[in-house]
Amino acid sequence: MPRIEPETVEASNPDVCAVFAEIQGAFGMVPNLFRTYACSPPLLEANWNKVKALMMGGTLRRKCKETIAVLVSKDNMCDYCVAAHQAALRSIGMSEEEIAYLDTDLQKAGFNSVEEALIGFARRANLDPHTITDAEFAQLRAAGAKDAQIVEALGVMELFLGFNRFLNTVQADIDF
Repeated sequence: MPRIEPETVEASNPDVCAVFAEIQGAFGMVPNLFRTYACSPPLLEANWNKVKALMMGGTLRRKCKETIAVLVSKDNMCDYCVAAHQAALRSIGMSEEEIAYLDTDLQKAGFNSVEEALIGFARRANLDPHTITDAEFAQLRAAGAKDAQIVEALGVMELFLGFNRFLNTVQADIDF
């Protein structure tokens, strides 16, 4: 049971309704994550804009970003985000077999070496950022990762670290 009741999709606040309309257009629904953020319309808008910029924009393939979301969320024990972003991976054509390989063999899941390196790095930054070394950045660059890609992968990690903490605290119902 959620600790904060999500706002209805038919919210009375016009700012919330406008953001909900965008979210509905993008996902075909308004997930409980955003419905809960709607209790604070400025926070809802800020988080939606960050999702649009990171998950729907940028240079990394969406498959790579959704995988970062899934694996960071697994590491942070956020069942909501794991379910949501495994569903997103399915919606962009990833098979159940490929999804099953996310924890064990990213090549079999269809990722190239740069994406593998970025996914692993984002996951490591989520778990233990204080021990990341200059050598790890050098390895990423040697694998072919550009600084913009590194920042984008870390941005996805950061976004989901926040979402994971928020959702685990408010215990939003999984709606995927």
